[in-house]
Amino acid sequence: MSSTRPARAGAAHRLAALAETALGGPLPVRLRTWDGTESGPCDGPVVVVRSRRALRRLLWQPGELGLAQAYVTGEVEIEGDLATGLRAIWSAVRGHSVHPPRLTLADRARATATAARLGAAGPPPHPPASQARLRGALHTRSRDRAAIHHHYDLSNAFYRLLLDETMAYSCGYWASDAPEFTSADAQRAKLELICRKLGLVPGSRLLDIGCGWGSLTLYAAERYKAQVTAVTLAREQAAHVHEQVRERNLTDRVEVVCQDYRDIAGGCYDAVATVEMGEHVGDAEYPAFAGTLHRLVRPLGRVLVQQMSRGATAPGGGAFIEAYIAPDMHMRPLSETTGLLEGAGLEVRSVESLREHYVRTVAAWHRTLEERWSDVVELVGEETARVWRLYLVGGGLAFEEHRMSVDQILAVRPADAGGSGLPATPQDWYLGLDQL
Repeated sequence: MSSTRPARAGAAHRLAALAETALGGPLPVRLRTWDGTESGPCDGPVVVVRSRRALRRLLWQPGELGLAQAYVTGEVEIEGDLATGLRAIWSAVRGHSVHPPRLTLADRARATATAARLGAAGPPPHPPASQARLRGALHTRSRDRAAIHHHYDLSNAFYRLLLDETMAYSCGYWASDAPEFTSADAQRAKLELICRKLGLVPGSRLLDIGCGWGSLTLYAAERYKAQVTAVTLAREQAAHVHEQVRERNLTDRVEVVCQDYRDIAGGCYDAVATVEMGEHVGDAEYPAFAGTLHRLVRPLGRVLVQQMSRGATAPGGGAFIEAYIAPDMHMRPLSETTGLLEGAGLEVRSVESLREHYVRTVAAWHRTLEERWSDVVELVGEETARVWRLYLVGGGLAFEEHRMSVDQILAVRPADAGGSGLPATPQDWYLGLDQL
């Protein structure tokens, strides 16, 4: 006699039902699970859940961080183009057809029971090795040093693989759409634009706070004959800049200091630049940081802040970025940053959005990562390589969709009588950038 008992639902169907409850709407992707079953829209990107461990991870850590952990460990994969999959998810969130997971106690009980039936119950998996583990109070000197070490001291060899010959790890300035205009050209155009906005001339005293691998420091010293003090907390970066200074015979123009910005002594610099470092300062600490910029520059001196921002209603970085890329990072709307700079006594004279430029910059880094994938994996391991793939693809989408932006803010320290020292129409800032 044949049985009329219905066949047991596959893992994909059970997970889809749980996910739709948590998200409050239909799945924007198709699920394929370790047992070969599938559920969800046939025309959507396919998310492959390779192991029960991924389900256990998401049970203990629902939302962005749990998904990121499962992705970087390879427990979850997005079939095909990663950007297409992430774009579909963000589109569903923007369209309000789903929302970030919100589990009631009853939902958690059902999820736990489903996990048990699928053989995925158990204690929380350990976080991946690539996840940051910081200790101590927020934005103490020791914790800030550890946060910088986590990301920027990965190794100079890794960043040489990822970046172009300028070693500039910040948004480029795409002054031309010509096919032969490269990522390195965009970085040189950005460096030239910064130097022009700062009004550098031979002998100008420039302070480069958060100098990275020295792209601005070296450019200003070589091309503009500026006297540059380069400051970084990252040991690997400081070592690279020291090496480049020696190789380029710039020891008489460049001083490299490995220290916290709060410990910078002196002042009366003609110009101060801080390129994508302000995001690491912290919310409560930013007024003091702005005050430091004001203290370090002379009257009529210029300050250029290139800094990422978030939309007024956008979340900014998010759990993945804070756990894997930039721990303790804080982004605020642009208007709040300019207000803090003005509150410190600086006069904001120019603000230029580079948001679309960052879309192209991140895309160039991502292409390089994929082209050199095997070399990257050999150097840092597949887990860290997957962290960077997720970071670059997700970051590019955040700029594309205006959840994040980046801006160049030019400010001056006014003279006592109120003068700024800037020309009324600085049109030559942009002339010839496409020819560099």
